[in-house]
Amino acid sequence: MAPSAIGLQLTGAAGKAAAEDAEEEERLLSGFYEESSGNLSRIQVSVTGMTCAACSNSVESALMSLNGVVKASVALLQNKADVTFDPALVKDEDIKTAIEDAGFEAEIIPEPSQSNSKTHGTLIGQFTIGGMTCAACVNSVEGILRDIPGVRKAVVSLATSLGEVEYDSTVTSKDDIVNAIEDAGFEASFVQSNEQDKLVLGVIGIASETDVQMLEVTLCTLRGVRQFFYDRTSNVLEVHFDPELLGSRTLVDEIESSSFGKLKLLVKNPYSRMASKDLQESSNMFRLFTASLCLSVPVLFMQVICPRIPLLYSLLLWRCGPFQMGDWLNWALVTIIQFVIGKKFYVTAGRALRNCSTNMDVLVVLGTSASYFYSVGALLYGAMTGFWSPTYFDASAMLITFVLLGKYLETLAKGKTSDAIKKLVELAPATAILLIKEKGGKVVREKEIDALLIQPGDILKVLPGAKIPADGLVVWGSSYVNESMVTGESAPVLKELNAAVIGGTINLHGSLHLQAKKVGSETVLSQIISLVETAQMSKAPIQKFADFIASIFVPTVVTLGFLTLLGWYLAGVLGYYPDDWLPENSNYFVFSLMFAISVIVIACPCALGLATPTAVMVATGVGANNGVLIKGGDALEKAHKIKHVIFDKTGTLTQGKATVTSAKVFSGMDRGEFLTLVASAESSSEHPLAKAILEYARHFHFFDEPSAAADAKSNGLESKSFEWLHDVSGFSSLSGQGVQCFIGGKKILVGNRKLMMENSIAIADHVEGFVVQLEESANTGVLVSYDNELIGVLGVADPLKREAAVVVEGLMKMGVNPVMVTGDNWRTAKAVAKEVGITDVRAEVMPSGKADVIRSFQEGGNVVAMVGDGINDSPALAAADVGMAIGAGTDIAIEAADYVLMRSNLEDVITAIDLSRKTITRIRWNYLFASAYNVVAIPVAAGVLYPWLRVRLPPWVAGACMAMSSVTVVCSSLLLRRYRKPRLTTVLEITVE
Repeated sequence: MAPSAIGLQLTGAAGKAAAEDAEEEERLLSGFYEESSGNLSRIQVSVTGMTCAACSNSVESALMSLNGVVKASVALLQNKADVTFDPALVKDEDIKTAIEDAGFEAEIIPEPSQSNSKTHGTLIGQFTIGGMTCAACVNSVEGILRDIPGVRKAVVSLATSLGEVEYDSTVTSKDDIVNAIEDAGFEASFVQSNEQDKLVLGVIGIASETDVQMLEVTLCTLRGVRQFFYDRTSNVLEVHFDPELLGSRTLVDEIESSSFGKLKLLVKNPYSRMASKDLQESSNMFRLFTASLCLSVPVLFMQVICPRIPLLYSLLLWRCGPFQMGDWLNWALVTIIQFVIGKKFYVTAGRALRNCSTNMDVLVVLGTSASYFYSVGALLYGAMTGFWSPTYFDASAMLITFVLLGKYLETLAKGKTSDAIKKLVELAPATAILLIKEKGGKVVREKEIDALLIQPGDILKVLPGAKIPADGLVVWGSSYVNESMVTGESAPVLKELNAAVIGGTINLHGSLHLQAKKVGSETVLSQIISLVETAQMSKAPIQKFADFIASIFVPTVVTLGFLTLLGWYLAGVLGYYPDDWLPENSNYFVFSLMFAISVIVIACPCALGLATPTAVMVATGVGANNGVLIKGGDALEKAHKIKHVIFDKTGTLTQGKATVTSAKVFSGMDRGEFLTLVASAESSSEHPLAKAILEYARHFHFFDEPSAAADAKSNGLESKSFEWLHDVSGFSSLSGQGVQCFIGGKKILVGNRKLMMENSIAIADHVEGFVVQLEESANTGVLVSYDNELIGVLGVADPLKREAAVVVEGLMKMGVNPVMVTGDNWRTAKAVAKEVGITDVRAEVMPSGKADVIRSFQEGGNVVAMVGDGINDSPALAAADVGMAIGAGTDIAIEAADYVLMRSNLEDVITAIDLSRKTITRIRWNYLFASAYNVVAIPVAAGVLYPWLRVRLPPWVAGACMAMSSVTVVCSSLLLRRYRKPRLTTVLEITVE
């Protein structure tokens, strides 16, 4: 079996079945062309470089201009093009060339592999990337990754220090990717991939070389193990195996048993490993800062305090060789700070320049090196000529100290942005109790196993008060389960035989036995984690401008620093300012150099680069904690512009649990027989109305008369038995109309007026009057005909959700126009809309027409949101600018949406919009601060105010300002963690905290 560790498989992981499901969903969502001719072929192409709708239109036009291309559909967000073509007229390479000629990069996506092994082929890997400080670093890493042969896609997140790379494992390896990142001047390590045949284990019990050899011998003799690597430093074992021959739990059991219990193996959770790396990075930065501070304090002490203490000052002035003792001490201490503690700045800056890119470390190296090497030069010049100029060792030392302090505070603050992921991971239990049974089904023993080794089909025991370890079905026992972490409902839910349970929820009272159905990345909890992680990896469109600024920021600042040096120097030489402005024993060059160094070190591209990603990361985490899963920065940004929110009716505004309110027969048929006919016809339908009719008829069949109920009980019939239904033939479901079938050779129709009219079924006036009466009372009238004669009408109602009217009122107060669209008739739609408070209604809309309704609202550039839950809502969710899927809806609807309202509560629609508005406001404030800081700080550092105030900004003070500016932006984003969702108090009042 494949490893079932949470997070070991990314969202993009796809076996054969997953790939086929994804392909089917794309057809449903995008309306892809389905070839009717066997001569046509269809391929998908990965397109990189598209940034807007104009790009996708350009690609689509280039494809359609090819002779032989029948249909081309380009998905901007998925970076894909789906092309249907005649292979006799055009080839795959021609399609790829056409896209590249349009100015984009293209790669033909191969058909899903038929093999279960994923060792060879396309993989999606995650890598931690350390040392990134700004958007320029991100752009540099992404560019280098995309240049690696075999890499198809690379996305790097500054806030999470993670990179996600899609690559061909037959062309390149994870080690090649790590080496490329390190060659670019950054630290890198592999985290996880979507390989289904790899396991990372922590080994406990290795005491000697003999133990290592025993472990290696066991792995070499174990059938199914392809390769392994044991790191003796960290005691981590990485094993690649054949999932068809060896299961993950079997692998662990074999190793432990062969060591006679001496070795204990623990599955390494990727998220735990990432958390430990974050902690290690923070502690390493703190260690560097404290070391630099301890060495900088004596330098500052000798510069500021010692001149006021005659005894100490006389010691510093004591000449030792060509220099004074103070000069020797300054030189020694600052050299350690500059080249030992500050080595990482030189390494990172050197690699960045070697790759023709620049980052914050380049500015730090330029500023500190100028100060340090000038001071060394001044000492040597004084020793040779006897003219002693002032040195600025203190500037170099304090600069590095303050930069390290800023980076340490930044790592602490950035670490807090990932709290949402950490909390979600903590929901999953560490261990599970596995029940081992005999062939007859009798439990022979219990075994505690790592929860990451659970496999589908395992029978697990859940004790009272314990967390449920995996998604599955109850096979024994009953208990109440707290599912608030998913549904948001605090009331416990009763779980009995065959009831579905969700991993991570808490079993409250009784003991349960459950059969694991979904494990690893397939569980609900893992999907939530994946959605949050994917959103945090994404970039909001508002960040594009900041990325551009960051890419030119460092060269611009270096140019400004050079102009500052040149300007002050020439102004002094030409006599534009008096000599008494110069410090004692100084000259024009040194005076100008200090201004230039201050300009270089005070400029901060980090603040601009962190303004968006940290805010987006915090917002997605806050949204997850409030039951709103945001799929990316694009969706987060768009939601604040929403002008119209379009609601589906059934299952969205209503509870989706329709009930029959009335049943009237208009023929001489017996009421029971009428209901039996209708229920038989609807028994094959999955529509909510069909289920309501079937349940109503079943209830009538058994419990309409006491004698019938008693007979049913005495005969041992369960209440859910449907043996009383008639045999049905020729069943067909007619979208938007109803169903038709044959019972006893006679045709029966169950549906709306349109169905009856198309089949020439006459509707009498008194029947029409009864249907109108139902519709005006917010009921749906279901007409029934049998043998071409209308025999009765059913009234079906779907109660509104309790919060529907409140949410509609709240949206209006926020300046958003609520709209209802439904396939129901106009009278019912208007009655429901009136009850909920919506004035704009679109009724009798077919599923395919919902997308057209959305497009009509999008005219004029309006941003439109769609809230829905069913498969029929998927095209509309995809067509909307912002799609919001009810969490209890179908997988396809959730896949098509930008937001997932996990708690199926309409109040979260307001939460989504409000959170987006607050996040965008915070991002704008971040940009305003970062821009204002640089606009003000750089001229001040350049000495613009010096002629009037006679105040020069020392380089170390400029460095302190630079270090604090990025920390300020990160802390500003962290304020979003205090977000409180809007509280809807009454229908007429909305209070936003």
